[in-house]
Amino acid sequence: MKHRIGWLLYLLLFFFTTNLAAQEGPVHDFMRSTGKIYVVVAVIVVGFIGLICFMFYMDKKLTKLEDQITNHGKS
Repeated sequence: MKHRIGWLLYLLLFFFTTNLAAQEGPVHDFMRSTGKIYVVVAVIVVGFIGLICFMFYMDKKLTKLEDQITNHGKS
């Protein structure tokens, strides 16, 4: 199950980056010329990394609680 979630996240991030790289236009050129596009991309990447880390943290906590509930019911 976790292996499938990992692949799903990988594909999702791949399609996001492919879509972002394909966009062109005057706004994109302006942001690139002033250097602000890198700030925008960095903020988005940090946000996604933080969200993924939070999801893994919550998954570990929930797994631990599920194990405690399962073990409590058997004794």
